[in-house]
Parts: sequence; C-alpha cells; structure tokens
Amino acid sequence: MLDFFPSRTLTLYLARLFVVRIFAVLVMLVLVLLMLDLLSSTGKILQVPGNGQAEIWTYATLRAPQLIARFLPYSVLLATIITLVGLNQNSEVIAMKAAGLSAHQVLAPLLLTALVIGVGSFAFNERVVTRATATLKAWDANEFRKVPRDSGVRTNVYLTDGTNILAAAAVTGSGDNTTMSGVTWYRRAPSGAIAEQLRAQRAVYAAPGWRLENATGFDVAGARSERLGDTVVGQKITPEQVVLGSVDPDAQSFWQLRRSIADFDAAGRRTAEFKAKWWHKLAGPLSSVLMPLLGAVAAFGLARSGQLFVRAVIGMALGFAYFVVDNAALAMGNFGGYPPLLAAWAPFVLFALIGETVLVRTEE
Repeated sequence: MLDFFPSRTLTLYLARLFVVRIFAVLVMLVLVLLMLDLLSSTGKILQVPGNGQAEIWTYATLRAPQLIARFLPYSVLLATIITLVGLNQNSEVIAMKAAGLSAHQVLAPLLLTALVIGVGSFAFNERVVTRATATLKAWDANEFRKVPRDSGVRTNVYLTDGTNILAAAAVTGSGDNTTMSGVTWYRRAPSGAIAEQLRAQRAVYAAPGWRLENATGFDVAGARSERLGDTVVGQKITPEQVVLGSVDPDAQSFWQLRRSIADFDAAGRRTAEFKAKWWHKLAGPLSSVLMPLLGAVAAFGLARSGQLFVRAVIGMALGFAYFVVDNAALAMGNFGGYPPLLAAWAPFVLFALIGETVLVRTEE
C-alpha cells in the first residue's frame, strides 16, 4: 500500500506545498467575506443601545467559524489548482513522471492531505461551528440584544395547532418554564386564509396554551389592529412539541441530530430533511478529498498543448459543478424528492467517478 505513495521526501514536499496554499486561500476568502458581512451587519448591531466594538468583535468570532466551514472545500479546490499549475509550470510533474510515478502516485500526497483536512473539518464543525451557529442564530433572532444564558436556546420555531400556526423567533428554557420571544400567532379561516394575526414580544406556558403578554391583534378582513393585553392561544401545543419543533440541524452536532431524528421518528414526524442534513455532516467535510481529483486536469493530460489556463479553468469548472450539484441534491432531499442517503452521497460518488474518468482518459 505504501508503494502507492512516492518517496517520503517527495510526499512531505507536496503535502507541505498543498497545506500552505490551502490555508493561504482560506484566510484570504474568510477575511474578505467577513469584511463584506460586517458591512451589512454592523449597523444592526450598533442600533441596539449599549452595543459597541465588543459586540462587533463577538459577531466576527461567531461568524468566522461558519465561513471557515463553508469555504474550506472551495479553498482546497483553489489550492489544488494553484499547486498543480505551479508544479506544471516548473516541469516538476514531468520530472516526477520521468522518475516512473503514475498520475495517481503524484496525487496521492494531495489526496492524503485532503483526507486529513476533511477529518479535521468534521471535528471543527462538531466542536466549534455548531455552537457558534446556535449562539449567533439566537442572538440574531433577539435582534442583537443580550440573550439569556441558556444552553438550550432555539430559534425560528414553527408549531401548528390544527390549521393555526404559532411562530417564535427564539425559545429558551424547558418544560413548564419554556419562554418564547418574538411570538406571532396566525389564526386561519375555514378557507385556509389568515384571518387574524397576534403579535407579542414574549409568551410563557399557561398549562394549557401559551400566554402572549401585551399582545397586539390585527384583523386581516377589517385591516385594523388593537391592543389585546394578555391572551392565551395554542392550547393543544405542549412544551414537548416545542422541543420537537425547534430542532435546527445546523446548530446540532452529529450525535445530537441523530437523537433528534430518533425522537421525531418516535413521534411519527417527518425526518427526511434532518436525515439528509445528518448524512451531509459526513459527506460535506469529506468533499475536500474530491478536490485534488477534480483539479488534477490542471497537471495532467494536456501538458503538451501548453494551454495551462484552459486546464485550470476546466479543473475549477469541475470543482464548482460539484458544489452546485451537491446543493441541489441536498435541497431535493430536504423536501423528500430524493432519499436522504442518496441526496447526501450521490454527488460525492458521481464526481469521484467523473474525476477518476477524466484522470484516466487524459493520462491515456
């Protein structure tokens, strides 16, 4: 098996080149995108009395892990193109092939490095990204005001009571101590249209139902609003349903999401979206392993033609096509168009075969 790799010196040389370029591209992408994100978010943060530079730094530290997780595979792709183009320009690929190395042996150090990066990305997502995502979503849902210290903060919760809907921007606490903020109650008419809308900044469990404090009602048919005071709605909605209705796959770790899926299955609820996201927590980080294979056309196949730029564009096109197909398949899996396992892994397998086919054909 070790014969699949070139010599130890060459393996370390290629791996070092690759790693340096991955992190250089990643830092550049994250810094640029974070600056653009701050331009649109700083105004919202500073609108809240008491917020200042410390809150902006807090936002940056919470947003950066999300950007790192999302754009690490792109960084591996771009680093692959840069590395292979550089090796090709300096005739190092020709020297390695003249020494008897196959295309797969030349790529082996890059593939191994990408695998290590993918495993590290999975661990980073589990330990850092999920927690940062949960905290940032709770803070954003609270309009960047101070969020109560509660490890169980959930955001963007939607619950049904018959045809009526109870929506909350954030939920804290558990059991009878559950509290909602940014609450909206939609009462539907028999025709299915929204007949009345009630809004409140806060709602607590009233056993049964949920007490909207200082609620404001809006009658859709009469186009008028009025102050209603404390109003109880959603008497069939229990705190247990709130827990099930507030699962955010992006804010839960691999094992937490697995338990949530089991809870939904036990309750007879639809789990296609959660299962697709669960499988993608594995497939997403491992997409880094595909990038050296898809970008290999930049080093092999058309070397005699001298069209280095065209080869680099082809490698980038293959890589970005994977991300497009992966997002489309995941979206199809979310609403049940594809089975969850197929939605998460089909793009990975498909582009692994495409990359291998392109590599073999161009080497012939």
